[in-house]
Amino acid sequence: MRSVKLPSGNEMPVLGLGTWRMGEDERERGREADALRYGLDLGFTLIDTAEMYGEGGAEEMVAEAIRGRRDQVTIVSKVYPYNASRRAAIEACARSLTRLNTDYIDVYLLHWPGSVPLEETFAVFQDLREAGKIRDFGVSNFDLDLMQEARQSDGGLTATNQIYYNLAQRNAEWALLPWMRKQRIPAMAYSPFDQGRMLGDPALVAVAERHGATAAQVALAWLLEQEAMVAIPKSSSQERVKENHGALDLALTDEDREALDAAFPPPSHAAPIEII
Repeated sequence: MRSVKLPSGNEMPVLGLGTWRMGEDERERGREADALRYGLDLGFTLIDTAEMYGEGGAEEMVAEAIRGRRDQVTIVSKVYPYNASRRAAIEACARSLTRLNTDYIDVYLLHWPGSVPLEETFAVFQDLREAGKIRDFGVSNFDLDLMQEARQSDGGLTATNQIYYNLAQRNAEWALLPWMRKQRIPAMAYSPFDQGRMLGDPALVAVAERHGATAAQVALAWLLEQEAMVAIPKSSSQERVKENHGALDLALTDEDREALDAAFPPPSHAAPIEII
């Protein structure tokens, strides 16, 4: 598995296992944990989760999946904006650590912008880092103006910005991603299939057919060939995990890229990034 380097010098795999909308149903947790374990067996070493997912249920499910294999896994989790003040963030992190059954979180993110001053949030993130509770910290759903604000108080250590980015949602390409690359901050793309809406697009299907691949694999390959980019598709079944893993071996051609750009045009003007 290829990796990207974070500002701290730590590394993050380019393709991970997402857990959004997992851990919500006790009856499904065993199957979901099995899918993550299967991913670990295939070579996935990145799992993305959040205290919001299943109100902690996803973190508990991740703990079940990685039992006995913690040292093989990079865990990303996220804190609610209303838990991003000094005292609340310390308590929220402690709860996540308990649910994950671990002593540390590899990358701890502010889930989306909130009312707590970023300076306060980053100060407590740095305290958590110094205490060994987290190894890196970052943000999610931040557009360029907020990333620039964050840069003023992050000590140069913002590890990543997790954003809604895929072939159908490309506003980040206008200004946000170029700025992040200059700052050497990798991006994490969530919902890489646009919640499945793009997968029936004729151009995407045609590219997939040329390669003997699936539309989902092409969508992931398009992301993974970009500089400093990580993709975290939801992975709740072994079949989907195996399909996603296949994207690592798919190399797109110039003809493919031109066809995809024609079907999913890059932005022609500045516009806010989308958030879901």
